[in-house]
Amino acid sequence: MELIGTPDNPVPDGALVSAVGAEDGVLLRIVRWSPGPSTNGTVCVFTGRGEFIEKYFETIRELVARNFSVIAMDWRGQGLSARELPDPAKGHIDDFSMFERDLDALYKQVLQFLCPRPWFALAHSMGGAVLLSQARAGNSPFDRIVLTAPMIDIAGPLQRPLARAIIEVADIAGFGAAFAPGGGRASGMSRPFEGNDLTSDPVRYARNAAIVAAAPQLAVGGPTIGWVNAALRITRRLADPEFPRRTTTPVLILAGAEDHVVSTTAIERFANSLRAGRMIRLAGARHEILQERDAIREQFWAAFDAFIPGGRGEAAALERKGAEASARHRPWWRRIFAPRRIAV
Repeated sequence: MELIGTPDNPVPDGALVSAVGAEDGVLLRIVRWSPGPSTNGTVCVFTGRGEFIEKYFETIRELVARNFSVIAMDWRGQGLSARELPDPAKGHIDDFSMFERDLDALYKQVLQFLCPRPWFALAHSMGGAVLLSQARAGNSPFDRIVLTAPMIDIAGPLQRPLARAIIEVADIAGFGAAFAPGGGRASGMSRPFEGNDLTSDPVRYARNAAIVAAAPQLAVGGPTIGWVNAALRITRRLADPEFPRRTTTPVLILAGAEDHVVSTTAIERFANSLRAGRMIRLAGARHEILQERDAIREQFWAAFDAFIPGGRGEAAALERKGAEASARHRPWWRRIFAPRRIAV
């Protein structure tokens, strides 16, 4: 379970690679970096669908330069973690709750023994949906969470009820391990830059394509019908208006104004109901904000640096913002008869 560098994407210094077993026996690749004996805490980096640790080497260097210890993990079914199906090209999961087993293994075997507090999470797209699901259940070990383009809802044809129904029926009928319509064995990172939905930066796009060309074993192809159906189930949970209101971990969300992979409208609706959170829409950004042009990434880092590690004052401000948003959504009779605080 080594790390694989390329001339344009060398392995950050000081990497400690390990294989960690989840409770169901799945082996996960986890890598740890430390800036030294004194740190600002630990940031755990969680990738999106079909991604791998190597794609985030640049981000990891930037985090270590900010004096954070860093943990990066390949989700089951991708990167160099164990695949869910015999065909390694298929991006598959039966249910997103299985990803929470990966989080549990990370906490029990790495975080609580090797990582300085406070603990923070940085997650992209699919990883963001998993982190939010864990936080909603009250099980998140993280003090703060930063999400880029979280998969609150999937954009495109899958927003149509008929398309969702077809996927669900096909999964129930036993076709869950087949590629979803439009998918195949090729990685999305090996397609031409022109017309891509991931980033407007041709240099970083070419760098990621070179990683896949040098180490094709890192990549997966299109998602299976089972993966898509599992993703639709978790997005239905995230669409419940009570979901964000009952998420107490402070959350910062950054979304791309030009994202056509996930729904920025759904992200904004979710963020507006968060009890302790905020959203920033980045003009010109596509889906992969951390793979974007320097000008967009600079905006990301400015927001990150203001939010992490954060302080009690900002947490209280986020809590007040969430309480005000919840009050606006309460039925009129509850607003009228709600107890009022009297100044004395």
